Amino acid sequence: MSAFLTGFQDYLKNQKCVSSNTLQSYVRDIEHFSIYLAAENIDNPASVTADDLQHYIESLEKLGRSASTVTRNIASIRCFYQYLILINIASENPAKEIKREKTEKKPPSILTGEEIRLLLDQPNVMDPKGCRDKAMIELLYATGIRVSELIDLNLQDINLKTGMLHCRRPKSDRIIPIYAEAVASLSDYISRVRRIIIDPVGKDGQALFVNLNGHRLTRQGFWKIIKGYAAQARITKDITPHTLRHSFALHLLQNGADLKDIQEMLGHADIASTQVYANLLNNRFQNVYNHCHPMAKKA
Repeated sequence: MSAFLTGFQDYLKNQKCVSSNTLQSYVRDIEHFSIYLAAENIDNPASVTADDLQHYIESLEKLGRSASTVTRNIASIRCFYQYLILINIASENPAKEIKREKTEKKPPSILTGEEIRLLLDQPNVMDPKGCRDKAMIELLYATGIRVSELIDLNLQDINLKTGMLHCRRPKSDRIIPIYAEAVASLSDYISRVRRIIIDPVGKDGQALFVNLNGHRLTRQGFWKIIKGYAAQARITKDITPHTLRHSFALHLLQNGADLKDIQEMLGHADIASTQVYANLLNNRFQNVYNHCHPMAKKA
């Protein structure tokens, strides 16, 4: 199985055009699947059956993997066999008919405007790390981009004069405006901090956001940063790297933005993904109505 991983990575990158985060997850899933097959003395991936896959899924569940992780593993294996069929190693996809019951998704965690301000007040901008962190948090809330998109940004993707961000993605290339306060934070970081910590001739010389060693920041690194400031601000909500993206979308919707415009700014291929925020807003209004309207309260 491991012999096919390099080709599978190229397939994901060049034909499927998946994000770097998805690519890493899929490859990691197939590596784990390969280890399982080796333990079961299955050397030829073409000989894997639907029953074999079912046993593997059950093994993941016994290890306590979440429903979303198991579902992603199935998607990874299904995609892997699509690749094997393409290169004539397998004749059919054993994962094609395997499906899991859909679990009800938790509504996304949304920060209030006050909580956003509180979060932005935490970094010490006089410190190089704090200056960078303030710029990153400000940019995420200003544009609603994904964290994977944030860490992939290069210096050339930001135009401070026009206040615009160019998010260069295979399936969601887009231009997004940046509000003035975020532009100021970015300008401060680029002029005062980035230039002294970046390695201009290294492989990450064009990266917009780098760690204090001059290397491109990672998704895991940002996750620790946002969790740290949330704890510092005593925000008790379950904050993930996606929280600022969710908050950006809902706050725009609350203030009258059109759903189609939000879809384009978020880079959603299907407006159904954006509709989640409209549903969330409607549910919130319904709860407020039921709780506050005197006649609804009587009922």
